[in-house]
Amino acid sequence: MRDGEYFITVNGIRHWCRIAGAGKSATPLVVIHGGPGGNVYNFERTIGPLLEEFATVVYYEQRGCGRSDPPASPHDYSLPLLVSDLEGLRAQLGLSRFIPLGFSFGGELALEYALAHPGRVERLILQAPTFCDPVRLAWVQLYGFYHVAAGELKARIGRLLTGDEPAPARLEQVWSLVDTETVDRFLFYDPAAARLNRRLWNESGLVNTGDMQRALAARPQPPGRMEALSRITVPALVMVGLHDRNVGVDVCRDISTKLPRGRLVIFEHSAHFPDIEEPERYAAEVRRFLRL
Repeated sequence: MRDGEYFITVNGIRHWCRIAGAGKSATPLVVIHGGPGGNVYNFERTIGPLLEEFATVVYYEQRGCGRSDPPASPHDYSLPLLVSDLEGLRAQLGLSRFIPLGFSFGGELALEYALAHPGRVERLILQAPTFCDPVRLAWVQLYGFYHVAAGELKARIGRLLTGDEPAPARLEQVWSLVDTETVDRFLFYDPAAARLNRRLWNESGLVNTGDMQRALAARPQPPGRMEALSRITVPALVMVGLHDRNVGVDVCRDISTKLPRGRLVIFEHSAHFPDIEEPERYAAEVRRFLRL
């Protein structure tokens, strides 16, 4: 592999990726972004350079995300298809194995890939993975928004908490109510980190169309997903911010417990994005895990 930006066609879709730190002796890290429907632009410019000091890093954007092309249909998204795209990327890059580094939804996709292709994964790095029952995740986020909201917005979210609709439907209503400042308090512990994240987001010019989120939400999850994690036997680092209101410490603890060789690391001064809020410690934890 050589450093640079590339478009790699997998399953008929041009996927954007960028390689940095090529030539490092360690097995490459492949960064798998969250969303669903996000991108790696901010990750590239915050924690990315610190990781590149000791590892080969492949930044990758999923179909219809960031700088990658969308599928012909807005419904053409599923976890098996995203796993297939990732496997195609691995094959075209000529990697016998790699280390998925997935954040948020990207952590969920990394786990799905490890279950489907166990021989291709050397280790796993998971930052606040959303790998759990959608109803449980919705409750975590509903109470997270209630905690950071103020005034009439807090009262309206409070009324939704006592409603009768399914939790995911109530959460969808909350997302339609919240403003930028509330979302930043929800996702970040440090206001300065929230401002940096939003500045980079605006600078990128990239947008989340919502197509992937809607398509995945319409597909029921198979039963027994959490129990399946016991089949993943490679070392796994699970990282989460103490103040994470999007996934939460409890979910990450349960995932790390189910993984036979899982280890949980909690960042005391971070919420959902310790890669932005505590980048030096984040890089040190990754380097220690990789034994570099």
